[in-house]
Amino acid sequence: MTSDPERTELSDLVRERRTELGLSLRALAGRCIDPESAGEPLWKYAVLNRLERRLPVIPPRLPELRALAAGLDLPVEVLQGAAGSQFMGIQPPWGSSREMRSLVTDYLALSPESRDRLRSIVRLWAADRPA
Repeated sequence: MTSDPERTELSDLVRERRTELGLSLRALAGRCIDPESAGEPLWKYAVLNRLERRLPVIPPRLPELRALAAGLDLPVEVLQGAAGSQFMGIQPPWGSSREMRSLVTDYLALSPESRDRLRSIVRLWAADRPA
């Protein structure tokens, strides 16, 4: 069950991303297949509907989060962060912004050399900012 009715990060993420993709709940449910098991969809319409409406649901486990990430075409880490916030009260240091979660996830996927280059670019842009 949702532990804190004030925390809705996963619910909001699913609703917003599904809308961006132009998917119905049934279409999303059909896309939610765990890429590591490649079996049947792991999410049902009714559960997705309850989740989006911020009604109590059983917290998803990792295979379900992977399946939901596949359905929403997002990195699983973004879903893990949102689920951790909603169901366990875990607040990542970068906050609850989906944009920031995506940026951090993308950054972590870079090679160490690419991370160094990106940090250099960010430092240059920050130094260029008006005082």
